[in-house]
Amino acid sequence: MFTNDEKLDRRIRRTRERLGDAMLALLEEKGFDAITVQDVLDRAQVGRSTFYVHYRDKDDLFLSDLEEFYEAMGSLIERSGERSRRVMPVRELFSHIADSGKLYEAMVGSGRIDDYFALAEGCFARAIEARLRTLAPELDEPELRAIAFSGALLALLRCWLPRAKGRTAEEMDAFFHSLVWR
Repeated sequence: MFTNDEKLDRRIRRTRERLGDAMLALLEEKGFDAITVQDVLDRAQVGRSTFYVHYRDKDDLFLSDLEEFYEAMGSLIERSGERSRRVMPVRELFSHIADSGKLYEAMVGSGRIDDYFALAEGCFARAIEARLRTLAPELDEPELRAIAFSGALLALLRCWLPRAKGRTAEEMDAFFHSLVWR
């Protein structure tokens, strides 16, 4: 039996998921600037007042979902129990983004890609720092290393995406981790 708080938490999660799914579908269909809050509400079948309980506007919704995705990616190795020296799931991240080509194009087309990458850089730096502290506690300045590696990861992603056919996501994972442990 669920308590009232657990039911509320499930309802909140379900509402947020519906709004996020609606936003992503609309992004692929029409691009960020063409989307209105009403479009999201109609697609998610959520009331306006419910939307504004959770988010300020469509930007807030999208950034919230994006941050949740970045945090989930950053913690994937830990959550999976993987025992490796990988500090980020580069293969999984690159594969996911390559498979979501229209979404990535919509993000670029929004003119806000630098904001989205800045958010990713912070989330990934925290995840990388945590992994470095676990895997190599003797390393000096893990927070600075993590910031540098997070920036390098995103630079590799920007470079790789337009020509993803040249190297596989697995090869990019191996390359990135050779930089980390060199």
